[in-house]
Amino acid sequence: MSFRRTLLAFCAFASLTGGALAETYPARPITIVIGSSPGSATDGLARALGNEVTRLTGQAVVIENRAGAMGGIAAQTVARAKPDGYTLFITTNTTQAANPHLLKKLPYDPIKDFTPVSMLTKGYQLLVVNQNVKANSVAELIALAKKEPGKLTYGSGSSSARVAAELFQQMSGTEMTHVPYKANPPAVVDLVAGQTDLMIVDLPASLPQVRSGKLRVLGFSGPKRSALVPNVPTIADTLPGYEAGYWNALYAPANTPQPVVQRLSELVHRALATPSVRQVVEQSGQEISLSSPEELGRFQLAELDRWGRIIRTAGIEKE
Repeated sequence: MSFRRTLLAFCAFASLTGGALAETYPARPITIVIGSSPGSATDGLARALGNEVTRLTGQAVVIENRAGAMGGIAAQTVARAKPDGYTLFITTNTTQAANPHLLKKLPYDPIKDFTPVSMLTKGYQLLVVNQNVKANSVAELIALAKKEPGKLTYGSGSSSARVAAELFQQMSGTEMTHVPYKANPPAVVDLVAGQTDLMIVDLPASLPQVRSGKLRVLGFSGPKRSALVPNVPTIADTLPGYEAGYWNALYAPANTPQPVVQRLSELVHRALATPSVRQVVEQSGQEISLSSPEELGRFQLAELDRWGRIIRTAGIEKE
């Protein structure tokens, strides 16, 4: 009976402590770590979300860009952080679903090292070429690639960009040469400069260059046209069934207290409902896609399996 009373007292204490955590969180500034450079889709989302969380809570939100190793540097940083809700991770399918199938050595475990908080957005990409490439459509690009196999080069600074291009080659029967980058924005800079020929990359990194005339857009990777580029056909118009995209989600370090996770989830859902954040999401060619922590956990497991199948089918070897 003594043990039973002790256990009940502990549970009651834990419940009260958890409630107190939720009521007082956040009591100081929050750091959101992301694995991409300023200017990427994830960076824009994190900053808009952070501004709203600051407005809702009165606490500052600091965005920490740790690009490199396909998001692995940022992931490792958060995985090793104190699980108190003050160091968070906004990331994509790159770190949480693709890297285990792309990298021989992973400095983190995408499942065991993180606590899911909420899905945030889903997005698609643009197929863009530099102005020296003699192709004005997806069909012309495919014909050019088939004429000289391996001559065309494509850059990528994320698994989404890499797999999108590999899937394009697989479905079109073409062969191009991959040029890896630490992040998509510098890859786009080299594309504009003519160092590479093409990319399939997120809209925030590519659309400004398209609008300025520095890059030519040939196709959209989603299942239907984007309102941001309504005159751009989908890649699927030429390659039926083609679809490639990415998602953003919020994680905390493993063992973050559940009341804090729940509080974070509520804050994020409120922030994403505001017009300012919705505008940023829509302008980046994404759509809001929210979930509970449990739903994100199940979704990530399914994505881990799906990306593994795509990568193996594309014949991409671990690096």
